[in-house]
Amino acid sequence: MAGTPSFDYQRIIDKYYPEGTRLRDIYMRHGRSVAALALEISSRKQLPLSPEQIEAAAMVHDIGIFLCDAPGIYCHGSEPYIAHGPLGAALLRHEGAPEWAARVAERHTGVGIGDLVPETMLEKLICYADKFYSKSGSMERKPLERVEASIARFGADNLARFHALHSLFA
Repeated sequence: MAGTPSFDYQRIIDKYYPEGTRLRDIYMRHGRSVAALALEISSRKQLPLSPEQIEAAAMVHDIGIFLCDAPGIYCHGSEPYIAHGPLGAALLRHEGAPEWAARVAERHTGVGIGDLVPETMLEKLICYADKFYSKSGSMERKPLERVEASIARFGADNLARFHALHSLFA
């Protein structure tokens, strides 16, 4: 993926998350937090990914949240929140975004859902970094113990997948 050209992700964000809205503020803060952590990990681990691609993927991984019913974060769509990954992937494909960006959106939820588990290094990196930041509450970085407790609620298989990501990136 090194050398993969970036794309105008901000155009897509601006289209669906208008300036001056609380949802946009939440969306942008979350995306920037995930991007900063992913970039830090990539630099420390010398991953073969471009910083531009990491930033773009982090900024669009949650693009589908506005389609979901999550009023606590100002999302007033009709779909269940768990569907925001595949919904975001479909939206990115519709907007002509690169397939790698759509796959990150599609596969980042939880530590993968069903067959939609992160496979590429970029997908794994954004999935991992995302677990440390919520879009509600303080939005500050969560300690590892809190991330593990949150993931453990969804079963031992999910926790094992997270531990595999943690081994790769910690």
